[in-house]
Amino acid sequence: MNTRDAQQVAERSAAVLYERDRASQHLGMKVVEVKPGRARVTMRVTTDMVNGHEVCHGGLVFTLADSAFAFSCNTYDRSTVAAAASIDFLAPAHAGDELTATASEQWRSRRAGLYEVVVTNQKGERIALFRGRSHQLDGPVVGSPTG
Repeated sequence: MNTRDAQQVAERSAAVLYERDRASQHLGMKVVEVKPGRARVTMRVTTDMVNGHEVCHGGLVFTLADSAFAFSCNTYDRSTVAAAASIDFLAPAHAGDELTATASEQWRSRRAGLYEVVVTNQKGERIALFRGRSHQLDGPVVGSPTG
């Protein structure tokens, strides 16, 4: 497959996955860039996303990173899910911050992959580092009954 075709597959896979991803939509996430093995997703931190310490709830930062991970590992039109994931929180995010999660494939075999996600704020400051391990299921993303 040539580079142009691979890019089209990545874009279509991300579009179909996003159409079905009610959680990411509900949280206001936007897929702003996708390439084979890569995705960049943004989310504005709203006041109802902050915890008792007045910072963005860590679970929501994880969710943003996890969504970017999902979009990046599904760019080949192969249904792929998380097998494991971890996150390191580096700095707090606050209401009004625009977070960006940039996911990049580090390694991929026939059924598994490793991805790193860097979450930054609008100033480019690192908020979190996430690492995910993917597992490929049988079947495509786009060609599935709901895609």
